[in-house]
Amino acid sequence: MKRLALSLLALSVSSALFAATAPTIDPHRLSDDVKTLSSDAFEGRGPATAGEKKTIDYVISQFKAAGVQPGGDLKNGKREWTQAVPLLQSDIAGTPSLSFTVNGKTENLTQGQQIAVRAPLDGSKAVSLKNAPLVFVGYGVKAPERNWDDFKGVDLKGKIAVVLINDPDFETGVGDFGGKAMTYYGRWTYKYEEAARQGAAGMLIVHETAPASYGWATVANSNTNTQFDVVRDHPSSAHTPVEAWIQRDVAVDLFKAAGLDFEALKKQAQTRDFKPVALKGEGFTADFKVNSKVITSYNIVGRIEGTKRPDETVIYSAHWDHLGIGAPDAKGDKIYNGAVDNATGTAALIELARAFASQPKPERSVVFLNVTAEEKGLLGSEYYASKPLYPLATTVADINMDALDPHGPARNFTISGSAKLDLLDELTDTAKKWSLVYSADPKPEAGHFFRSDHFPFAKRGVPAISFGSGNDWVDGGLAAGKAAEDEYVAKHYHQPSDEWQASWPFTGMARDLQILYTLGSDLANSDTWPNWSKDSEFRAARDATASQRK
Repeated sequence: MKRLALSLLALSVSSALFAATAPTIDPHRLSDDVKTLSSDAFEGRGPATAGEKKTIDYVISQFKAAGVQPGGDLKNGKREWTQAVPLLQSDIAGTPSLSFTVNGKTENLTQGQQIAVRAPLDGSKAVSLKNAPLVFVGYGVKAPERNWDDFKGVDLKGKIAVVLINDPDFETGVGDFGGKAMTYYGRWTYKYEEAARQGAAGMLIVHETAPASYGWATVANSNTNTQFDVVRDHPSSAHTPVEAWIQRDVAVDLFKAAGLDFEALKKQAQTRDFKPVALKGEGFTADFKVNSKVITSYNIVGRIEGTKRPDETVIYSAHWDHLGIGAPDAKGDKIYNGAVDNATGTAALIELARAFASQPKPERSVVFLNVTAEEKGLLGSEYYASKPLYPLATTVADINMDALDPHGPARNFTISGSAKLDLLDELTDTAKKWSLVYSADPKPEAGHFFRSDHFPFAKRGVPAISFGSGNDWVDGGLAAGKAAEDEYVAKHYHQPSDEWQASWPFTGMARDLQILYTLGSDLANSDTWPNWSKDSEFRAARDATASQRK
């Protein structure tokens, strides 16, 4: 027992010594930041709302107080605090008229209950579909490199494609799509894109909680409010007039009425030989007008210029937006405050900026990028990555923070997805100095790698990770950590109840930010260029710009 006590003491002393080399992150400041950003006064931080202006003003004031400089758009030779992000904003006018026709009978649908129809992003000013035929197209995947085609040449013009969420491998855990870990083919964004490429009039994704990784409340809350997209020259090439989800029970009944077995067809869809199946005698009707316009939202950008290599950049990123004001919950609360998602990440960005500004300037530049419209499809980060303020070829890394845990410290950490890259190795080595171990993404099937703001950087080759708080809590172990995680996803994620709690200590987050500070500081004071593993799908994009790095 004495030997164990001495070992634990040595471990704590070791962690304390490394912590002493990183600036202290104040958990009380983190709590205050999250409390303010997720208060009702900020109205859920929806893009293009009064809540956006309040958020921008608050973050800029905190960046100024921290001592960092503006790093946004150039105007008259000077950097502003923001990067303008033009977006298409779309709303369904009033209540949409929605129904299925089943064997000659009309079955009306209520928006947000049996179905969740997104406001169109294809440029439509109105949607009027009358009894459009339904075709089940399995998982809606066309992957030539895997010799997989769920469409088999089916003509979807004027028809509605019905698809399953996630990959064909999800249920079996084995196959051509990496087993349980979701590929991009499993994401709802891909499925809608493919529907447009196939010429469909629309797509209905069948919601099931396990493969979606979230419940119906999240789907309804996220898809029945204002929708946004980047401004496209040809929006109908990426979107169909109808993009929607339906509840599983609704799909099962539709299949049964057409003489089909939903579960049997799902099993068929998990094979390469699957062929599309028409739901005979059934159609979908939709009638509603659309209010759409181009608006300007903003990424917020702070920067510390490097002393020796200012054109080389380390980026910390987090999204400031949440869902704004939406449908009321059972208590009548309409404000989706987004305390964990992602006032925590924005608070982290502010406090990291404060930490860097308190130290000698790094050799490379450090950018603190607070992006808009993540909840609408990673739009702010996609815009930055497509029109970077600082060249991506000389961007060392993106360290993203999204939905951090406001509780006490854990013994581990994770990242979103299962990518292999030098940056993760460096993070793992850094975390060991605080006696933290890396745990692989516990839910690779949820596709988190594609769901946060590091992804637009990654797909362009920039080494990028999205840090995840650990679940093996010092106080309570894995049981407590997993219970809190499950409760958040089930009861608070994308719901009005994601609110600041006075009981949150933020001590784990403060400790984790010291680790992330050290990782970024080490990169900013070195001349190294981390890369993806040799077998990574992102390696080629990075290597293509190698000549631009010294």
